[in-house]
Amino acid sequence: MNKGDTVDFLVRPARPDDVPSMLMLVKELAEYEKEPLEVVATEESMLEDGFGDDPVYEALVAESTEFGVLGICIFYEAYSTWRGRILYLDDLVVSERFRGSGIGMKLFQQLINIANERPVNQIRWQVLDWNEPAINFYKKLSAELDPTWINGKLRREQIEKLASK
Repeated sequence: MNKGDTVDFLVRPARPDDVPSMLMLVKELAEYEKEPLEVVATEESMLEDGFGDDPVYEALVAESTEFGVLGICIFYEAYSTWRGRILYLDDLVVSERFRGSGIGMKLFQQLINIANERPVNQIRWQVLDWNEPAINFYKKLSAELDPTWINGKLRREQIEKLASK
């Protein structure tokens, strides 16, 4: 199998037994984004957070009978004071050796279909400004890529330090 070759696959909702493959792809993405040590999610946390009593994310997987899970789309519902209900795409990842095979587009198309069935007004995501392949992927969809917003975050240790004791 060479990068970009066609492969038979289907897109389906993720199941608990997909979590090891999902985490592996998250770690592959972190390597690609030059942040391999930033992944603190574990199989246990992903299992609980996605398939436990109070799931906070949903996921789709692209699966091949020959190669297993080839790609993932992890998303959740959120709220925008300007837009109301939205779907937030946290990660769309296709294993490097299968990129260019149409897998990412099928995963994104299924996310669009889900958004169309729900009362959401937007799908939102982030892309690194240097990730040209991803930027070009989203441009093919005529997506709006807004360079004017700066992302903010507080990490766990910062939250603990700033929290009222």
